[in-house]
Amino acid sequence: MKKFTFALMALLAFSFSLKAQQYVSTVPANRNVILEEFTGRGCGYCTDGHRIANELMDANPGRFWAINIHAGGYAQTSYPNMITQDGNTIHGGFSISGYPSGVVNRTTAAGQSRGAWAGIANQQLAQASECNVAGMAIVNPQTRMATITVEVYYTGNSTVDHNYLTVAMLQDSILGSQADYGNYNPGQWLNGQYVHMHILRDVITESAWGESISPTTQGTLITRTYEYEIPEVIGSPNGVDVDIDNIFFLAWVSEQQQGQATRPILTACHLDMVQGSDEPIFPFIKSVAQQAGTTCTHSKIVEVTIQNGGTETLTSLKLNVEVEGVTYDAGWEGTLEQFALTKVEVPVEVPFGNYPVDVEITEANGQLFNSQATGSVSCLEWQTMDIEGDEEELTLELVQDKFGNHITWEFTASDGTVLASGGPYAMLASGTGTQLHLEHATVPANECVKFSIYDQMGNGICCSFGHGYYIVKDSQGNVLFGDEDDGDFGESASHLLAVEGAVQVAIGETQVANVDYNHADFIAQMTYEGYPDEVGFSCRKVTSSEPMIIVGFYNEFGNILGFTDDLEMSSIYMVKAYAIVNGQTYYGPETTFQTWTESVDELENSLKLYPNPTANVLNVEGEGMRSVEVYNAVGQRVMRQEVTGNKAQVNTESLNNGMYFIRIIANDGAMLNRTFSVAR
Repeated sequence: MKKFTFALMALLAFSFSLKAQQYVSTVPANRNVILEEFTGRGCGYCTDGHRIANELMDANPGRFWAINIHAGGYAQTSYPNMITQDGNTIHGGFSISGYPSGVVNRTTAAGQSRGAWAGIANQQLAQASECNVAGMAIVNPQTRMATITVEVYYTGNSTVDHNYLTVAMLQDSILGSQADYGNYNPGQWLNGQYVHMHILRDVITESAWGESISPTTQGTLITRTYEYEIPEVIGSPNGVDVDIDNIFFLAWVSEQQQGQATRPILTACHLDMVQGSDEPIFPFIKSVAQQAGTTCTHSKIVEVTIQNGGTETLTSLKLNVEVEGVTYDAGWEGTLEQFALTKVEVPVEVPFGNYPVDVEITEANGQLFNSQATGSVSCLEWQTMDIEGDEEELTLELVQDKFGNHITWEFTASDGTVLASGGPYAMLASGTGTQLHLEHATVPANECVKFSIYDQMGNGICCSFGHGYYIVKDSQGNVLFGDEDDGDFGESASHLLAVEGAVQVAIGETQVANVDYNHADFIAQMTYEGYPDEVGFSCRKVTSSEPMIIVGFYNEFGNILGFTDDLEMSSIYMVKAYAIVNGQTYYGPETTFQTWTESVDELENSLKLYPNPTANVLNVEGEGMRSVEVYNAVGQRVMRQEVTGNKAQVNTESLNNGMYFIRIIANDGAMLNRTFSVAR
């Protein structure tokens, strides 16, 4: 752990100070407020203190900040150990007789009960401050070095000739245990764990009480710059990882090291924070996540958030995304200024289960580059329910155990809209026991519905305190999922349900054929009892959000057909069919394809498919093949096979007679599409 000052500048001349300041305002303002809240994981009433502190922050955005300091008799060294030496020092500087306890802007020598915080805070917020404070923290995510610049400008005169500047690092979203006598702060529980917020992790300045600054007269600008190496872990034993994406920095000025009513904290600020480097080209992957929402399909979207941490504007990126041994190429084009963020969406295929996602930036602005990150992607198994009308009423049979106050549940649509929810329920008075709850949820047709049930304490609803369970049934009483043994689920359990109604308009996945450098043919199956107003295809590069509309035609076999000669060579596209019926536009799912690169000529010229038609085996030969995929006439993928060498044998025994599409994927990701038929 390193913390040291490498620059100090005190500018006395008012005119000169105006030219030099970068971050801090020179306009007089009222005091901002720091609440140092002394707490601990073993304190059952401290969650009520957290709630009150959160409410004060919400009521005074940008002017009030709470610092949770785990110190004293209720602080615990078991994981997560959030005790710090600096926190113990600050705790020892005040008279603390109970927990939770807090000092507001250090206006009292003794900790105040939580009921007094709001009154003192409001008094401080209304009082003029002698100075303003602001600054910036630039964090290099690879080296974990932070460059922190803080400016203090005196709009008035302090009552003493030197003050103290303190800079501290805090961290949010630390999961762990927490005593809670009255469920005071239910919003801060997540799947049985407490989400610890604004936790003091380290004080950057030379002392927990800050470092001396002077002069403290009107018109003075004081600048401090710190180089700080962010530790990997803080706390011993059972230390907690320092997650760069969840840290932030506070700075404040006090009139003396240990506060008294007459010499409080003068003001405080939340420092702006960005991730970056002095390197010209420095893109880095800030996060890798699965796109929100649920789908009853193996096709998922990986969202890669990238930040430009370099000094040069980014105009292009190339990425590799790997899931379960399959690599997907992706790219981005645009304008990304320093510190700005962009999001790259990469379509992937995910088997049932949870899988890691490995992402690598391979090129930036046309130059080789390497930045890596990992995430995860999942695909839940789903059940299918056919209904007659536009919606269906489901019944949830929920039998709680004694601790019904820990149980919540919800049905959500694919876009996250909550269709129905319930809980928590009452805690039963006896030592063990159960109680039946019959709940209802209306779900729409042609929707992927997710049911989730949660237990706040993470031990399910069975079996130590009563044999609880859940069962979900349709309107006819048929069990969809759940049974009397499904109560032992730990923190949570989820199920997907594909609700399929009477189809009005349904468009299948687009098949792409005859792809070359700038050309592609498209076909998609459409189910509709009538003739649409208009059909076609929406085609876009993965690096662009602006689609190219290709007007097509609809034939007597229910196919939407179209083509384009306006594609760019060696580019990845996404295409989906559309139909306009009675003024409403319907879309099919997107298909990814790639136009030819120079290497495709070799594959095209060497490609052989035989016998065609085939009965049991289709031989595929070609130079530079990576994999083959087989789709049926309605666009459903029925087979995928990796290729070793230049020949593959596709087993067609399980396929019914008829026409199929085969997609041959080259080593560089380019695709060729052909047709074959099965006949026996």
